Amino acid sequence: MTNSIAVAYQVLSKTGSITTMKLQRLVFYCQALYLVRYKIPLFNDEIQSWSNGPVIPEPFNAHRGRYMVNSRQLGSARSILQLNAQEEDVVDTVVSKLGSLSGEQLREKTHREDPWKNAHKGYGEGEKCGEPITIDAMLNYYSAVGEEVLLEA
Repeated sequence: MTNSIAVAYQVLSKTGSITTMKLQRLVFYCQALYLVRYKIPLFNDEIQSWSNGPVIPEPFNAHRGRYMVNSRQLGSARSILQLNAQEEDVVDTVVSKLGSLSGEQLREKTHREDPWKNAHKGYGEGEKCGEPITIDAMLNYYSAVGEEVLLEA
């Protein structure tokens, strides 16, 4: 098992500089795809329901205050955990299938899906929330809809 910073670093090594919104959503979908394929989490870091979609606080704290982010801004390559082949394959798949979408398009995608919607229930559009999106909620929903729907652009 890795951590969300290592996944974010791997995403950025594939995409180059991207918006922080896009990075957060791609890391979220890496977790979702790993759950669908292997039934265990890719990382244990909490994912929260924020007004603009799912956010993982660890990489957020690393890129706080930036609109665009690149891999160098998350730390040095030596301090980042290395992903194994299985973990890298999941990141590669997510980036190849969803990497062409903008942060806003990925935001809209997460807003149509149950894990974010259910965690954000009771909060208005744009209202601050922070409720956790649980591993069980992600595993149940994305396993039910399947990998094809999960990776649908």
